Amino acid sequence: MIPEQLKKSHQKLPPESVSVNHSRNRKITIIGGLGRMGKLFREQLSAVGNSVSILEQEDWMYADKLLTQAELVLVSVPIARTIEVIKRASQYLSPNTALCDITSIKTHSTQAMLEHHSGPVMGLHPMFGPDIKSFWGQKVVVCPGRKDDAFQWLLNLIKNQGGELITCTPEEHDKMMVIVQATQHFSRFSLGVFLTQSEIDIERSLSMSTPSYRQEIEIVQRLFAQNPNLCIDIILATEERSQAINSLANTYSRLAMLVSKKDRSALIKEFEKAQEFLGAKNNYLVQSIQNFSSKENQRDFQPQLNTDAQR
Repeated sequence: MIPEQLKKSHQKLPPESVSVNHSRNRKITIIGGLGRMGKLFREQLSAVGNSVSILEQEDWMYADKLLTQAELVLVSVPIARTIEVIKRASQYLSPNTALCDITSIKTHSTQAMLEHHSGPVMGLHPMFGPDIKSFWGQKVVVCPGRKDDAFQWLLNLIKNQGGELITCTPEEHDKMMVIVQATQHFSRFSLGVFLTQSEIDIERSLSMSTPSYRQEIEIVQRLFAQNPNLCIDIILATEERSQAINSLANTYSRLAMLVSKKDRSALIKEFEKAQEFLGAKNNYLVQSIQNFSSKENQRDFQPQLNTDAQR
């Protein structure tokens, strides 16, 4: 990164965005800070008075300057490059530097950080996209690694803005993300491809749609508004995800076969088994989801912090 860009990367956001909860200025480097999520974290961290530098793929000639003196190095790069970047960056880090990644796969990245860096290590996974204005009402999964106290100020920043922290092991995180992310992405990806192949008039369908259909189309459209590389990387990230998606596809095929046979009783049995598992018959799961949604909606009426930050 040329000197003028280095200078710009240290500029602060307007004073009105600064949080009173921030204790002191810290030197931070975000690897991948020009990406959408990296940019979000750069703006949020700058807004509370930190000096934030960015390091991109063409900037490794400045790595010694950008990484050696940093108090926090945040890795925000595509899944496929995360391990490589961790290994490369670790060569420049002081034992006191806190190293953190925000990719959606945590086991391998956390292991790599622990193996290649002797200092503080933590894995984070923001459970939101880069379009938010602040951490208000957002979830961040925290996977402790080593010397967690070094990250407490960062976790406090997220909590003080109204964010929710969920702590788990990297292994549990990755197991949950198979369902939370991979199969959901594939399911909506498949629906989008089906609608495209069928040349469905989406606008016309929405004019006579149910609320649930409109909600589903909105979710599918949000998926396809993303960078395709991001979506496909999430689907292909691990062998466990590939296996789960293959199992989901087999379930589709098995149920479709029952439909083609017009096997009403078999379809009803499948429905009832899922109904029991999901607690839907007594509205247990529905009530839980409604309670969760109510809490989320209540958050939406709260004032947002750092509203000047742009994605």
